[in-house]
Amino acid sequence: MTFNDFRAVWVVDYEFKAAPGGRPEPVCLVAHEVRSGQTLHLWRDQWGLTCPYDLGPDSLLVAYYASAEMGCHLALNWPLPKNVIDLYAEFRVETNGMTLTQGNGLLGAMAYYGQQGIAALEKDAMRKLILSDGERTAAERLSILDYCASDVTATKALLAAMQALFASDQRLGQALLRGRYAKAVGRIEDAGIPIDGKLLGELRLHWSSLQDRLIARVDEQYGVYDGRAFRTARFIDYLARQNISWPTLASGRPALDDDTFSEQCKSFPQLRPLKELRQAMGQLRLSELAVGDDSRNRAMLSMFSAKTSRNQPSTTKFVFGLSTWLRGLIQPKPGFGLAYVDWSQQEFGIAAALSGDLKMMHAYESGDPYLAFAKQAGTVPADATKATHGPQRDQFKACVLAVQYGMQEESLARRIQQPPAYARELLKMHRRTYSTFWEWSEGVLDYALTHRKLWTVFGWMLHVEGKVNGRSLRNFPMQANGAEMLRLACCLATEAGIKVVAPVHDAVLIEAPLDELEAKTAQMQELMKQASLIVLSGFGLRSDAKLILAPDRYSDERGEVMWQTVQELLLQLQSSTELSEVSA
Repeated sequence: MTFNDFRAVWVVDYEFKAAPGGRPEPVCLVAHEVRSGQTLHLWRDQWGLTCPYDLGPDSLLVAYYASAEMGCHLALNWPLPKNVIDLYAEFRVETNGMTLTQGNGLLGAMAYYGQQGIAALEKDAMRKLILSDGERTAAERLSILDYCASDVTATKALLAAMQALFASDQRLGQALLRGRYAKAVGRIEDAGIPIDGKLLGELRLHWSSLQDRLIARVDEQYGVYDGRAFRTARFIDYLARQNISWPTLASGRPALDDDTFSEQCKSFPQLRPLKELRQAMGQLRLSELAVGDDSRNRAMLSMFSAKTSRNQPSTTKFVFGLSTWLRGLIQPKPGFGLAYVDWSQQEFGIAAALSGDLKMMHAYESGDPYLAFAKQAGTVPADATKATHGPQRDQFKACVLAVQYGMQEESLARRIQQPPAYARELLKMHRRTYSTFWEWSEGVLDYALTHRKLWTVFGWMLHVEGKVNGRSLRNFPMQANGAEMLRLACCLATEAGIKVVAPVHDAVLIEAPLDELEAKTAQMQELMKQASLIVLSGFGLRSDAKLILAPDRYSDERGEVMWQTVQELLLQLQSSTELSEVSA
């Protein structure tokens, strides 16, 4: 199908309100059909039970950030269109990696293509009017509809500027696939993640007091806090007492960012409660977590936002963006369950398939690529198992992950607590064992530096500008094709009627009635395998599933200690509050 084969092309925009964590409440819509010139201007009391524009197989809906329009369709109980092109996603493809002076919004896209849009200040004023409470006067309705129409006019002009991109069948197909994901995102955001709203309310009520008690409890084993302040000098003393080596900045001071702490916790698990405490002190008041009146967490997934095209939802509004212990707030409703389904060693499998490294592919297919690597390198016997050679397996696992994350020998040495010379030899073994992969990886880097671009199997483009990070460029094919795989799996699942409530990097969280959960989980795993087969040209990836049955709640082992500590302290606070009320 070519672009010109579409009988109708509808450019659509909605204005809507949405409470934090709530579903959108459409206020008005403007839709323009490009072929005929027909335009609809409809206030919310002017549309009926059916969508006023064509949604069929020979029609196309065009929008800028189309998941918002899909959310409005679902809020109105209208079906989703068969074909969607999201010009936001397509603009990201054309400019991903470039330095843009006016951003990725509609105004930025218009400016990039030399077009003029409504002034930013005027947009802000109109959004405030739309979000305000109360009935609208006739003049206000007209102003809001005119504002909505201006976005449709801008999107139509942007479509005209970009339409040549869709001249080839392949590029059009890729755009329609990304539009298909916008529909999946609309469904996922509409569903929301079930949250224990009562417990969240208690945590919010007592959060300030909890912070002080958390410091007192957790800092007993570290001694690095002074009141609510983290003292770097005390932390340096703690590291010296525990003989823990720590990455430093150019200034010589310890690196204290979350990524460094996360990495160090893998080598020194005793640091995890301190990491969780730092996040709790610095990041959370819990007031921003977007939970609606129905106790479901709904936050914009910010699709296609990362350079790799992964989602980048808010780290304060999306529950999976918060500290790991707070994922305990996720709890299925009575009669329902959740399943967390994630690909097994996804990046290793993608690297094996894309590079065509047969040894790497065999290692993945063995079911334990880390132990298989050790066997292929000749350091453990062919009949070795995780039980008989666990420590060696762990070191080779650390080496595999080091390669995936671009670690150097010093970082790997810290991870496995071995001398740098030992870590250096492990990395050399990886290069010797998987020489085909390394030849391919060098080719990826050379191509990126020569042609200044890379892309995925479905055409997501990275433009390489300025100073480059070789590690990121080497890793781009794994991360970006992993994102393609997740998007395709979400499309397949939501279209099959599976209720996906969250995509999380290389996993999905689904919800189903208890008597359907196992069947839905098996179906989800099969669809994830199908997605991997499509993206990797016939190489299938395995997945694992963890079931959470009501009234149990989601748990992440990395945050279990902190979760239990918080629950104990919260119970103490609740008891003391009740005693105070009785005394009063």
